[in-house]
Amino acid sequence: MTITAIAFLFAAGFLAGAINAVAGGGTFLTFGALTLVGVPPISANATSSITQFPGYVTSTLAYWTDIRRMWRGALVLAGVSVAGSLVGALVLLSLDNPQFQGLVPWLLVAATALFAAGPWLKPKPRHEADAARGRSLASPLLQFLTAIYGGFFGAGMGIMMLATLGLTESDDYHRLNALKNMLATVIAMVAIVVFVSGGVVAWPQALAMIPGVALGGYAGVWIARRVPALAVRLVVIAVGSALAAYYFWRNAAG
Repeated sequence: MTITAIAFLFAAGFLAGAINAVAGGGTFLTFGALTLVGVPPISANATSSITQFPGYVTSTLAYWTDIRRMWRGALVLAGVSVAGSLVGALVLLSLDNPQFQGLVPWLLVAATALFAAGPWLKPKPRHEADAARGRSLASPLLQFLTAIYGGFFGAGMGIMMLATLGLTESDDYHRLNALKNMLATVIAMVAIVVFVSGGVVAWPQALAMIPGVALGGYAGVWIARRVPALAVRLVVIAVGSALAAYYFWRNAAG
């Protein structure tokens, strides 16, 4: 890699970490930056998962007290998340780069639309008695499907999880967010093991990006106090839309 490419990846990682801390959606930047420096789509997707993982872990640790209070239900959902992520990651590795590249713009459109709809997908308040539904078959089933998506293509996974968990769990946002962070860590961890075993991770690019993600996550606290979340959300939507348009053009150009 050139010094310019290393600086570009570090900067993209920094912005992704900051955006994740404020509004989420940093995966759009890491995936896009990796493809722009010439990393093949499947490898870029796998490497992006690596770069996001430290943030998932630290977010989970921040909510550890909440997770301990609901460990039985969390354990069930973690189990189905392992299975779903494994399926999604193995499906990804069964494709070649041209096949996956054909899917990328559609995945980006779906993830961008999901991200844009995020504020309207927050769980609606419900009676406390309805929380028992979180232990029904619907909860692990929806989580299994979400984990398949997360193992295959992680962009928008957190918002999707908040939406699906909100349908089957209680209406406490902090509880849902704690559960989402823990399950995202599990999904990413399984996918990373599969991707590393499959030899598709671009390690030099990942190592250039990870310090930027870590610093950006720290700086995101400062940004969150000064920049409206709506402005950051609009930037993420613009990046996702631009990447989708780029891949549609690239696929059409052959």
